[in-house]
Order: sequence, then structure tokens, then C-alpha cells
Amino acid sequence: MLEFGAESILIEQTAQRLGKALGVDSVEISLIPSAIVLTTLLKGRSATTTRRVHHKPINMSIVCDVQKMVIEIEKDKHDSDWVTTHMKNIQPNYYNRWLVILMVGLACASFSYLYGADIWAFAITFISSSIAMYIRQELSKKRFMLILTFGITAFIATLLSSTSLLFNLTNTPNVVFAASVLLLVPGFPFVTSFLDGFKGYLSMAWGRWLQASLLTIATCMGIILAMSVLNIKGW
Repeated sequence: MLEFGAESILIEQTAQRLGKALGVDSVEISLIPSAIVLTTLLKGRSATTTRRVHHKPINMSIVCDVQKMVIEIEKDKHDSDWVTTHMKNIQPNYYNRWLVILMVGLACASFSYLYGADIWAFAITFISSSIAMYIRQELSKKRFMLILTFGITAFIATLLSSTSLLFNLTNTPNVVFAASVLLLVPGFPFVTSFLDGFKGYLSMAWGRWLQASLLTIATCMGIILAMSVLNIKGW
């Protein structure tokens, strides 16, 4: 759940409910952005384990599947072997990549329209952001560092959207520049960092906020580099 972006209090509550359903006295958990430390207490004895977190793309289907599993254990009293087998069968529920590209392109283009873009700006934004999303998917598939992925994607999106200014295709090129990189806004990490901090998980809040900030900086660097290459002064 932590690898796929779940909120910290939800992870802790789910672990405690699972332990109680399996018959242990209590479960104590400590979360940091890179690892989980978990202690299980049973009849005066304890077992502590530490597991490293390998961050993956945000996927709430995994979080929902784990919660459904815990609810089922609480109702039907399954044993730990059933839990292990069920956990191994949980797989991410990915959308079709071309559908994602289409919807991201439409979303960015729709934002440009809301900001007053004309029809040509709408079309250029759609094409630029769709290609940028494809590049982002390909870089993620090849396991590039997330910071590099965001920087390269922002660079390519800015290069593509610059056609609106270089060839004088629209009266609102500044809107195209801004809307084409909206797919790189790390909104989810910023939201979860605020929620974690508000609920007392300060180390997780700072970790997630810093990760989101670094992704934002990488995006800005990609945009600035592209504008420097094209000798564009600003939006």
C-alpha cells in the first residue's frame, strides 16, 4: 500500500485490522518514506521486521484490493496461508495505455480551452501533451529515474508546444506552453503529504512533500532547458 501511494493512517489501520483478524494481540507500525518497521505482539512475545519500500506508480486499485482482502478476513476468519496466497494474486489494474494517452491529451487541451485558447492552440496542446504522455510511459517502462522521466518529458512537451510560437500558428501560444506540461503536476504526492502532516505522520509528510517538490523542479528544469535551446524568452 505504501509503494502504491496510500495514505499513512490507512496503512497503519489496515495492518492493525489484519493483525487483529489473524488473532495477534497487537500490531505496531512505524513508517518512513523508504521502509516499514512492523512489530507483532502475541502472548507476550514479539516479532519485528523491516521491509524496504520500492516506490511504484500510484495505483489505488492495489490499495482497494488489500482493503477488500482485510474485510473478507474479518468476515470469514481466513488463516495466514490464505492471506499469503491472496496477496500474491493481487495485481495492478492498469488502464489501456492508449486510452490514458487520449484522456491525458484531452484533459490538457481542455485546460487550455478554459484558459482562453483558440482552436489551433487546443489542437497543438492535445498533440503535444499526448506525445509527452507517450514519452513518459516509455521512460517509465524502461525504469528511468522518476526525476529524469519528468525532466525529459517536460523538455519534449515544451519543444512540441513551441511550434505554436515559432510558426505563429495561434494567438495564444503562452496557453499552449502552460497546458502541455500539466500532465506532470505531482498533485497526488502533494495532497498525501498534507494529509500525512495534518494527521501526525510528519516524517512521511516531509518525505512525500520533498519528492513532489523534486519532481516539480525537474519539470521546471526541462521547460527552462527547452526554452533556452529555442531562445524563447518566456511565456
